[in-house]
Amino acid sequence: MEFRPGLVVFTGPSGAGKSVLLGVILALFGYRSVEAKLSEILIAKKLDLDTYGIESDEINVLRAVKKEKVRYFLNTQALSKRTVQEIFGSYVSYLHQKDQDFFKSEHILRRIDEAIDDPSYQSLLQDFAQKFRNYNKLQRELEELEAKERNVQEHKEFLEFEIAKIEKIAPKEGEYEELMQIKKELSKKEKITEALARAEGIFEYEGAVSEALELLGEESEAFTAALQELQEIFATHRARLEELEFVDIEEILARIEELSSLRRKYGSIEQALEALQSKKEELARLENLSFEKEKLHKRRSELHAQVLELADQISQKRRQYAAKLLQQINEYLAALKLPEAKIRFFSQELGIQGIDRVEVQLGDVPFAKISSGEYNRLRLAFMAALGNKDQDGGVLILDEIDANISGEESMAVAKILKRLARSYQIFAISHQAQLASQADQHFLVTKEQGKSSVKELHDNERVAEIARIISGEHITQEAKEFAKKLLKEQS
Repeated sequence: MEFRPGLVVFTGPSGAGKSVLLGVILALFGYRSVEAKLSEILIAKKLDLDTYGIESDEINVLRAVKKEKVRYFLNTQALSKRTVQEIFGSYVSYLHQKDQDFFKSEHILRRIDEAIDDPSYQSLLQDFAQKFRNYNKLQRELEELEAKERNVQEHKEFLEFEIAKIEKIAPKEGEYEELMQIKKELSKKEKITEALARAEGIFEYEGAVSEALELLGEESEAFTAALQELQEIFATHRARLEELEFVDIEEILARIEELSSLRRKYGSIEQALEALQSKKEELARLENLSFEKEKLHKRRSELHAQVLELADQISQKRRQYAAKLLQQINEYLAALKLPEAKIRFFSQELGIQGIDRVEVQLGDVPFAKISSGEYNRLRLAFMAALGNKDQDGGVLILDEIDANISGEESMAVAKILKRLARSYQIFAISHQAQLASQADQHFLVTKEQGKSSVKELHDNERVAEIARIISGEHITQEAKEFAKKLLKEQS
C-alpha cells in the first residue's frame, strides 16, 4: 500500500483484519509485538539519525523480521526495539486508551509555549531557560558550600593535620632518587674499595710499559693518556668513598622510609608536593568560607529576582494565550457534543517551566472519571486548536476513535481529524460513515476463506462501502444517496 499525506481511513466488516493491519504498523514503530514474519514501511521523511550512527535517506526503510526472535532494521542497520521507540517516539503517536501524559501540566505548558507564534516570546523563553540554568548551578554551589560549612571545623582539622604531616617530612623533588643512589653506593662500598685497591696495581707497571714501547719504536702517548684518564676516574670514586665515610646509613634509611610513606600515599614525591599545595589552597578557601557564602547568597538573590521576573512575564503571556486558546477548544468541544473545558493556572515553586502549573477540566466531572471517548475527543480538540507550526506533526494512529458516539458527534470528530490532517498523516480505523467520507484516502479491508486483503477505494467503490456502513449487508438506495451526499460535502 502506498499512503498519501492526510487522513487515511480503513473500513470493512468486523473481523476482516483492520486491527491486524493497524497492528502491523504499530508493531513496526515499537508500540506492539511483531507477529508478521516480514513487515516493512518506507518513510518519506528526513530523519535525525546521527545520534544512532545511521545515515538518513530521502526514503528511509524500516523493516521487522520475525524468525526465532524479532529483529528491526532501519536502512539495513540493525536496531533494538528500544532504539526504534526512541527514534520514532516523537514522530509517531498512537491515540488509543486514556494516556494521562497528554494532559499533564508540563506537556500542556510545553504545547502552549510552542504554539505562541511570537519571536519575542520565544526569546523570552530562551532567556529564562539560560538564567534558570545559571540560577540552578549557583544554587548547587551554595548547597555544596553550606554542606562543607556544616563539617568545616572537622574538615579544617583534617587538612591541617595532612599539611603538617607533609611539611614535617619536608620532601624535595628528586630527593628520594638521590637517597636511593646513596643507599646503593653504600651497599657496594667495601667491594668497590677492594676492587680499586687491586686495580691500582696497574700504575706500578706504567714505566715498564712505556720503556718497552719506546724500545719497540711504538708511540706511548695513547697508553699514557689512558692511564691518566683511569687515574682521574679512580680518584673521583676514591673521593666519593671518602664522602660516604661520613654518611650515617641509619639516617639515610630512616629518611627513605619517610619519603616512601609519602610515595605510597600519593604516588610520588612530586604528587605529594602538589597535594600539599592543593590542601593549603583548600584550607585557605575554608577559612574564607563565610565571605564566599555571603557573595554567593547575594548573587543568587539577584539572579533569583531576575528569573522570577522573567517567569512572571512568561506566566502572563501563557494566561493571555490560554484564554484565546480555550475559546477555540470550546468551539470544537461544542461540535463534539462535549461540555466546555477549563484551563486552570496555579502558581507553584520556581521550576524549569517557570512558576506555572495547569490543570485541564472538562465540565464539572473530575478529570479522572471522564470516559475514554470523552478523553480522546477532548485531546483532539486541544490538538486541533494548538495546531502545528511546522506543518509536519508526524503520524497519528487512531483505533476506532469514533466508536460509540452519535452520527453528529462522529462528523465533528471526522472534521477535526480532517483539520489535523493538514499537519499530520493520520491512520484511522472506523465503523462510521462520517469519518470514512472525510478520508483523503480510503481503504477497504475484507476477508475471504480466512485470508484478509486490502484495496484502495475510489468514486463508486467508496459510495458502495459507505452505504454498506450505513445500511449493512443489504444496501438500500437511500443509503447510497446519503453516502453520495457525505462525499459531496467532503469535496
